[in-house]
Amino acid sequence: MGLREIAFGGIYLSPMLLYALLGLVFALLIRAVLHRLVGSTRLWFEAWFDTALFVICTATIAFLASASAGIL
Repeated sequence: MGLREIAFGGIYLSPMLLYALLGLVFALLIRAVLHRLVGSTRLWFEAWFDTALFVICTATIAFLASASAGIL
């Protein structure tokens, strides 16, 4: 499976931390592109949109990491 702890200086870190950081970066990139294309007036509930986009990006990255771990 793709969820194995990462040893960093004697401290075990969850891989979800890395997935969440990558999800945040991708969500910010997608948000910036959408704001340039659509504008901020079209998004009614901007905070809900940002949260949902972060969750979708993080879940996609976690899924792809677990799928690629199954292949290897």
